[in-house]
Amino acid sequence: MEEKYFFSEALFEHLSDYNKKADLAYRFNDYEKGKELFQEFTSNHLEGSYMDNFKFRRLNKKEVNLYDYDKPVFLITYASWIIPAKGEIPALNKLAQEYKGKIDFVVLFWDKRETVKKLADQFSKNISIVYVDESQNNGAYVVKQLKHSLGLPTCFLLSEDKQIRDIRRSVFTAASTDEETAYRENYIALESSISKNLISDYNEVYAENVTNQE
Repeated sequence: MEEKYFFSEALFEHLSDYNKKADLAYRFNDYEKGKELFQEFTSNHLEGSYMDNFKFRRLNKKEVNLYDYDKPVFLITYASWIIPAKGEIPALNKLAQEYKGKIDFVVLFWDKRETVKKLADQFSKNISIVYVDESQNNGAYVVKQLKHSLGLPTCFLLSEDKQIRDIRRSVFTAASTDEETAYRENYIALESSISKNLISDYNEVYAENVTNQE
């Protein structure tokens, strides 16, 4: 069996080089180059690796492992000081309803429990709201890097066995964009990535399980 290559290993090997190039681009306000470097870094070095089985907590304080989710996972990282893209949360709520039972939607906040509780009402009950309070965390490498390496918010699309299929940033529309247009743009972008990277795999696994039971 081929040994798995994990997200933490990929970061250790390639993050420093990416940061040097990205810092230079942003220093000269070359945001398009920064976006290009992010896409190259994630697609060439991170996608295809397996997300480490790190720990977080639900709002009831119960500790949970990422691998406790047995379906493909749509994971997005937030923090209370980050303003979500306009239309993003309604799009997430809609998709969580549409893919209920097929994909686990997880919103991870880097914050204290009390703060996260105040923000959780924005999200559908079909979305798992979890948090990592770094003041209580033991400093696991993957947790530290997951927060600080790629910025916030960042979306990770993970297959059933937690292989990273896609990494994307939020769709930030122009400030003048109306709510409905912003929602539609976010929905289309997210749904396209989900259907391309996650749902086909789920259907294949489901069909195989059904066949094996016959």
